[in-house]
Amino acid sequence: MRPLPRPHLPALGLRGRLMAIGVLGLSVGLALGGLVLIGVLGFVLQRSVDNEAFRTADAVALLAAEDALPDPLPVAGGQLRVQVVDAQGRVRAASIDADRLVPMVRAERLEPDQRQRLVVSGERVGLAGPVRVVTVPAGTAADPLTVLVAKSLSDVRHSTHVVGTILLVSFPLLVAVLAAVAWRVVGATLRPVEALRRGAEEITGRAGPGRLPVPASRDEVHRLAVTLNGMLDRLESARQRQRAFVADAAHELRSPVTNIRTELEVAQRLGDRTDWAAVTDNLLADTERLSRLVDDLLLLARLDESDAAPSTGAASASSGAAGVGARAVGPVELGDLIATVAARYPSPPVRVEPPGEPLWTVGHPDELRRVLTNVVDNAVRHARTRVVLAVGTEGAYHRVTVTDDGPGIPPADRERVFDRFTRLDDARARDAGGAGLGLAIVRELVRRSGGTVTLGDADGPGLRVSLRLPALPATDEGR
Repeated sequence: MRPLPRPHLPALGLRGRLMAIGVLGLSVGLALGGLVLIGVLGFVLQRSVDNEAFRTADAVALLAAEDALPDPLPVAGGQLRVQVVDAQGRVRAASIDADRLVPMVRAERLEPDQRQRLVVSGERVGLAGPVRVVTVPAGTAADPLTVLVAKSLSDVRHSTHVVGTILLVSFPLLVAVLAAVAWRVVGATLRPVEALRRGAEEITGRAGPGRLPVPASRDEVHRLAVTLNGMLDRLESARQRQRAFVADAAHELRSPVTNIRTELEVAQRLGDRTDWAAVTDNLLADTERLSRLVDDLLLLARLDESDAAPSTGAASASSGAAGVGARAVGPVELGDLIATVAARYPSPPVRVEPPGEPLWTVGHPDELRRVLTNVVDNAVRHARTRVVLAVGTEGAYHRVTVTDDGPGIPPADRERVFDRFTRLDDARARDAGGAGLGLAIVRELVRRSGGTVTLGDADGPGLRVSLRLPALPATDEGR
């Protein structure tokens, strides 16, 4: 037998859910409050009846102790019934409207020498409804007596019933009024959220930059709007950088591809007159340049991807561990590093000032070699007579410096040169100047190793590039 499909209930919005939760909580609170009110009212009225009955019983007990019981017993009002009975259950005295033959409480329910509170049927006393009877011991040891005072509980029951009825009638009306107020209040509270939604929809629809409306109230919605606007600004900035990166990359790739195509077309037109040795050299140079550019672009793309992915480690001089993802790191001796890189270049112009002792840092050996190679390439390209590599220690860091005696870089441009595809001399040959990615790669790789790179003036004319890398603790050196 197939189960019956469940009825589909429309999903409540946030406003409806908040109002439903608030009204439900308020209803439960009001119901509990009403029950407590009725219970307290009944207790107070019952206590009032008991106090009045005991006051009357104590007064009659004093008369019995003095053997001065009048007949009938004086009772104020007509709501009380009073009897004085002896140990054999005989009525010795009674109020004018009390039974003089039958005690209000059976003898077996009475406990001598104790004050009691009992509830008996009104038919036995001659009053309507249940009746509260209090007992007070009186008389002497030779002639023990018990004073019985009865008062109807019908007024107590009537009062609690009236209050309960009023609460039952007013409760739904009060809940309805509060629900309407809650609906308006929740709507006013969520109005800034709806404004944020409409703003986000408009920004999404036009697929362009924009900002969300920020409410004037300094509350959680205000902080949410500020945070979202900051996120939109960062996304727009990233999108602009991405567009510029793609445009620059396309432009840089077009140049060697165009050169290769031009060389081949010219060679095809010349036919047998083509100098294939020169064509091969030109094609090889353009191919190498294209290969370097592609390698640099892929490296930057991997660096950007690793920065966006969750990091499993951070560069730390104290721990000797750094990296993103599965990036292998280890101790690197900086003296050997600068000597290895300098060996690729003729001397002069490249000269090494070796450190007096081994200086260890932590990082990826290939990445640090790539960093130093890029810096030295730039220095050799612009140096007049010399390039000096040196390494020293500054506190918890080692500083590798590459100094040349070239034209240098103006202070106003020393930060801009780290941007991608930045060339200070746009007129110079692209083959000699590169694509403007070297220093951008240097900054990214040094940052991943927990260091910094800065540009400064040399002691004389020229530029000094300083690589500040974390020093490996002595206990981890050479590990």
